Formats: sequence, structure tokens, C-alpha cells
Amino acid sequence: MGQAEPFHPPFEPGIFDFLAARAVAGVEEATSTSYARTLSLPGGHGWFRLAWDGRRLLLDHEVEDAADSPTLAAHVRHLFNLNHDPAAADAALAMDPLLSGRVAALPGIRLPGCVDPNEILIRAMIGQQITVAAATTALRQLVALSAPSRLPHGSMKRFFPTPAQIAADGRTILRGPQRRINSIIAVAGMLADGSLRLDASDTPESLAEKLLPLPGIGPWTVGYVSMRVLGSSDIFLPTDSAVRNGFGLLRGDSLSTARSIKAPELARMAEPLRPWRSYATLHFWRVSGEKPVGGASR
Repeated sequence: MGQAEPFHPPFEPGIFDFLAARAVAGVEEATSTSYARTLSLPGGHGWFRLAWDGRRLLLDHEVEDAADSPTLAAHVRHLFNLNHDPAAADAALAMDPLLSGRVAALPGIRLPGCVDPNEILIRAMIGQQITVAAATTALRQLVALSAPSRLPHGSMKRFFPTPAQIAADGRTILRGPQRRINSIIAVAGMLADGSLRLDASDTPESLAEKLLPLPGIGPWTVGYVSMRVLGSSDIFLPTDSAVRNGFGLLRGDSLSTARSIKAPELARMAEPLRPWRSYATLHFWRVSGEKPVGGASR
């Protein structure tokens, strides 16, 4: 049995489903109550598995260098938003008539973070304008470029490819419009040579300054990366199809009516939800995922 990871209750375990839908075979394993993956750490290789038993979050892990254990634990805490105290966010969203029932049913919803900012940017770029399933297939193919782990565990035998590996050989695997491939390869090259850097010291504004001038990156990608990399609590994605569908379906619209909702209407609706709009986004994604809709968010 693993060690218990502390968190501010309540804990809503839907984050496991979010990660499971996007899990890349060979690198990640996930179910509705557990998530595991390989990690390249400063001192060597490692892996972790976090599981929810209905009351506790239990962490198992292995590292080549024991000094990496605190770094690994910090990655897990950021990925699962475990330093978040949901009381304030839930109270604010519960004031909205449309969301109050969802908050009551799903208290303690968590914002998925990341273990590597560069990985999230690449995943977001590959996932733009396609379904989660199509993006996951493309990412699984890219894993062929990555190095094997010296600590394989179960089906997790490789790492997510580095920007340098994608920049060097990604063209042999990536499919789709050439302009999109060019953008991914160019950004991977910038990440690899250090001319583009993303880290926890960034803000949504500094990310926008860095990313928006780059071909193939728009406001959706900047917002999504801000949510996943920075843990920003107040990001709203009014152009996201799953946000639109979730809002409309929660309002009682038919799917066809929901799909006709315009981004400005969504943005106005979300204004009173500041500074917790990221968590509203999660609720709308969840509603959309419970219905037979397409174009789910990455």
C-alpha cells in the first residue's frame, strides 16, 4: 500500500477520468480511480501511481535516485491540484443558478495540472481542432521517438518524447495539414534550444506574450496551457466546443441549439464567476462529456 497524500477535502475523483481519456499508452496507465506514468527526473528515471480508495489518495513510486522523491511528489501534487482548497471555488460557483446543482453533486472538483510544461504545450498543439481520441492516437505514435525507461512498470516502458526528439524526427510520424505539422516542429525546436521557455514563474499574460506570436498557436492554446501549467484558477475558454455544449446542455438546450451559442454570450455568462472560471470550465466539460457530443477538449 502506498503512502497517503494529504489534500483539502472534499476530493472529486473525476480528474482520473479526465487523465484516463488522454492517457498515452506506453507512458501512462489510468482508470477512473488511478493514474500512473513514467517520469524523467533530475537524478534519473522514475514512475508513480496515485490511486483513490474512496477516502484517501495513495501514492506508490520508484526512483533511481532517492533525492528525486520530493520532486516527484511535487509533480503529483501539481498534476492533481492537491494544494487547492475547494471551499472558496465551490461556494462562488454555487451562487450561479446554472452551476449550483453541479457543485452540490460534484464538490471538490480539481483542475488537472501537469508534470512537464513542454509536454503540455506539445499535447495542446497536437490536440487543437481534433477529438481527444484522435489526439491520443497521434501522441501514442510519437512515443516511438522516445527513450525507454530504466524502471519500466507494467505497460509503462517509455517516456513522453522530448522536444528535441520531436523536432528531429516528428515529421516522420505526425499527420495532418502541413502548416500544422510545421508549427509543432518549430515550437518543439524552440523548446529544445531554449529560445522558448515555459515554467511556473510565468503568468497567463507572459504566456500569451510568448506564445501568441507563434504560428499555429491561438488564444485557446494559451488558455489551456495556463490552466494545466500554471494552475490558473480564472481561465475561461469561450471558443471551446465542449464548454459551449456543456453550457447549453446544462441550460436545457438541445444539442443543435447548444452548438449555436456564440463565444461572446459564453464570455458574458462567465464574468460573474471570476476568479474561479477555470473550475466552471471543468464543470461544463464534464456536462459535455456526459452527453453524445463531439469535439471534446484536450
